[in-house]
Amino acid sequence: MLDDFLLRATLAGLAVALVAGPLGCFVVWRRMAYFGDAAAHAAILGVALSLAFSISLFLGVAITVAGMALAISALSGRGWAVDTLLGVAAHGGLAAGLIAVSFLPGVRVDLMAYLFGDILAVGRIDLAVIWSGALAVLALLIWRWPHLLLATLNADLAVSRGIDPRREQLLMTLALAGLVAVALKVVGALLITAMLIIPAAAARSVARTPEAMALGATGIAALSAVGGLQMSARLDTPAGPSIVVLAVVAFVLGSLLLRPLLGRHG
Repeated sequence: MLDDFLLRATLAGLAVALVAGPLGCFVVWRRMAYFGDAAAHAAILGVALSLAFSISLFLGVAITVAGMALAISALSGRGWAVDTLLGVAAHGGLAAGLIAVSFLPGVRVDLMAYLFGDILAVGRIDLAVIWSGALAVLALLIWRWPHLLLATLNADLAVSRGIDPRREQLLMTLALAGLVAVALKVVGALLITAMLIIPAAAARSVARTPEAMALGATGIAALSAVGGLQMSARLDTPAGPSIVVLAVVAFVLGSLLLRPLLGRHG
């Protein structure tokens, strides 16, 4: 059944959508869009290190992004502004990754595939890794959902109830690292942030509760993945960008049509 490349691509896209939806809500609520960019850019360094040390691409990217997140978390408490640290991590990670790739002897790397994704080339082993990683991140989100939500919406109230907001922030950044590793082959480093932010922003236009927004973002991301692949197959368009474009269409429709109908303002 999995011999069809389009079926494998669809299953891979649905796995990413399953995690990008709820995780993207936290990115929107916490205004962490720039963190997503930094993590995605650092993923290129993870690709280079994976090739250099002959380890799993998913493992190398996850370790690199998690290391970047931990470094930012540690330095942010020492007088540095977070956006400054993210800027250093984003551009430094991307530049270091490109340089590291150029030094790999006898290795030809298709950087375009890592920057923009190559979902149509997902194999059976890739699919198993993608679904395993996605389900692990999703299980973490379900387990920590009440604590993550309270720490995000009201840090003072979270502290009064014995919840450490910094610990929850760290868990969320590790979850983001896992998603970047999973989604790298699906939509690429430069489009991962789009899959995090756009479906969540589209769902925010119409959702009335955090849970409804998470479910709505997951649904929009899934429909974008399936529709984008069908669009790519029928019109011969790039698959990753097609997925993102459909997510943007959902955002525009939600903002211009559904939001006024539901009487949502601000």
